[in-house]
Amino acid sequence: MSDLTLPLERRDFSAQERLLAQTADFRVVTFAYPSGVEALRLENARGQVTLLPYLGQMVWDAEFDGRRLTMGHVFPYPRKGASILDTYGAFAYHAGMLRNGTPGPTDTHPLHGEMPVAEMDRAWLRFGEDAGGPWVELGGQCDYVMGFGPHYRAQPRVRLGAKEAAFLIEMQVRNLSAHPMELMYMLHANFAFVADAEIHQPAAWTPETTKVRRAVPGHVTPSPEFLSLLDDLAVNPARMRRLSEPALYSPEQVFYVTGLGTGTGGRTRQVMALPEGDGFSLSHRPADFPHCVRWIFNDGDAQVAAFALPSTCEPEGYTAEKAKGHIRILAPGEELRFPVQLGHLSPEEMPQVLAEVAALDQD
Repeated sequence: MSDLTLPLERRDFSAQERLLAQTADFRVVTFAYPSGVEALRLENARGQVTLLPYLGQMVWDAEFDGRRLTMGHVFPYPRKGASILDTYGAFAYHAGMLRNGTPGPTDTHPLHGEMPVAEMDRAWLRFGEDAGGPWVELGGQCDYVMGFGPHYRAQPRVRLGAKEAAFLIEMQVRNLSAHPMELMYMLHANFAFVADAEIHQPAAWTPETTKVRRAVPGHVTPSPEFLSLLDDLAVNPARMRRLSEPALYSPEQVFYVTGLGTGTGGRTRQVMALPEGDGFSLSHRPADFPHCVRWIFNDGDAQVAAFALPSTCEPEGYTAEKAKGHIRILAPGEELRFPVQLGHLSPEEMPQVLAEVAALDQD
């Protein structure tokens, strides 16, 4: 069948849930949180994703096969604000575009830049079908323009298949300026922290390929014990392969994973196997994202195992990343796409996927 596109309007969202569309495979429900933030829920036979069409088009929540994928946090619902810190509870958000990471001493940008809480200009719903079967997709667009400064168009989308518990999140960005544009982008996917989960990666667990971040960010007050732990993780990163020491991740631990093996289409995949036999999965192309960050944090306010954060740079802020040569430049009119497939794996799906990850490690 041909694709069907339905424009969304803010009047489609109210405090009371509304069934906006329904097919044999999907339900689409709209509502608004007490904060006034509009939300749209895509449902299939295996679960649902809750999206914020006009607030950075975040994926606020995700649940499949009875498993909630989203990080633990203290926010009862999403809120509008000046930065992601005003509403840090999303399952996934778009970090960047002009600036990214934790701002350093000389940086002036907000944590993870302007895109996480950007107000979208338009949003739409699409239904279609491809070789994998029927799908439903939320798309959106916002134009960032600054007088005598950057001008770009961001077009994110989230696509959910009829029988899948994994879904596509993609950002498309185009430089609309007559001048080159600096780009720093990360798909910040915040999976739940699960004690005793095991991370599978198609890269060696060595100090050369799984590097602990030694720089201490400004929001962390290092104790002698914390600094000693960094020393140990620097030579023994495999200590965090299994999350069997929950207290290890307060304060946070950050790793940079390099040398990821790839397979068909140049894709790599990382998996977090859970004690109950199911798992979390994230797949991307290193050609799109030359860096991969791992962020684990577990305390009374937040519980997150962001085991794979594909990125065009490391998250140390603009000044530090520019000094490393990690700032990507888009020529006038240039457009890039950043697709990521992520979600849940059932116990029945896990053996095949783990075998695929192991095979990537051998390439």
